[in-house]
Amino acid sequence: MSEVYATRRARLRDRCQAGGSQSAVVTRPANVRYLAGAAPRGAVLLIGRTEDVLVCASPPDDRPSEGRPDEALRVHVLPGAGGDPAVAAAGLADAQRADTLAVEEHHLTVARHREIRSVAPRIRLGDLGGAVEQLRVVKDEEEISCLRIGAEIADQALGELLESILVGRTERHLALELERRLVDHGADGPAFPTSVATGPNSGRRGHRPTDRRVEEGDFLSVCLGATYRGYRCEIGRTFVIGTSPADWQIELYDLVFAAQRAGRETLAPGAAFRDVDRAARQVLDSAGHAEGLPPLTGHGVGLEIDEDPQLAPAAMGKLDACVPVTVEPGVHLPGRGGVRIDDTLVVRPEADGGPELLTITTKELLAL
Repeated sequence: MSEVYATRRARLRDRCQAGGSQSAVVTRPANVRYLAGAAPRGAVLLIGRTEDVLVCASPPDDRPSEGRPDEALRVHVLPGAGGDPAVAAAGLADAQRADTLAVEEHHLTVARHREIRSVAPRIRLGDLGGAVEQLRVVKDEEEISCLRIGAEIADQALGELLESILVGRTERHLALELERRLVDHGADGPAFPTSVATGPNSGRRGHRPTDRRVEEGDFLSVCLGATYRGYRCEIGRTFVIGTSPADWQIELYDLVFAAQRAGRETLAPGAAFRDVDRAARQVLDSAGHAEGLPPLTGHGVGLEIDEDPQLAPAAMGKLDACVPVTVEPGVHLPGRGGVRIDDTLVVRPEADGGPELLTITTKELLAL
């Protein structure tokens, strides 16, 4: 993996030099991990003029889930009570005689930016912008493998929950049980707060579980994800509890399923982000659900659960191969409930079989 991280840093260095900067300080944790192999709490990465350095307030953790720093990197641990690693990295850049230093202005506070400027007044500061985030969009096969394992763990946790008795249990209890099962099956932890929504709460995007108990006839919508070696995926499914679905539930479920399928079938290298969104959204619009739809149909995943690209109506850009994204349309009817269906897929060319589905739990409308 050392060569992988070295190649990533070299690509960033090329971008910095093209923008007129000799060095860069990377502070956003996911970006640090992408370039260094690990991101100990508070650590920053100096892409230096003569040497790259991981600057930490304390020694890196040895746990596999936290990652391990690239062996080719020098790790600089701040002495004593420590201090700000970003400020220390700017001092190291100054010692390397850098004239220019790019920083992640979108991640730094104003106070931190001032401190960096004060410790290295000779250096001209520039903005690194979203350069690292752009590098992270296309995944290599090692990254996709981590996402695939995370998806398998999430599928397994959800499958086990569906085999248990659900009536009478609260949304909060079910969410906690799912998160425990994720860890039991090898996840670093949940990829985001698990959402369990029942009855009138079902179908809401990002619903936070409450003490409402599961009742017969409810829609139950679940959205969860696993983190594996830092990489995050997600899955969302909707079920009916304890009885045959009502006609309105079948109709709504079939509609959302059709929208999700339309979005999935649009995924291909070269497809415009907004065209994927449009494919799913038009199915729901045509059925009279234009109002209240989520602002996007899906998004990229990786070291963070919400990455570029954004599959939204005004999104600019086109998909590349090896980009993992979610497709997650949903409809919520106030006072009644709703349906969400969410998969994580990897964009692949048609010659390779088309989009690779990572989350494989059935999308059949089950009565549990």
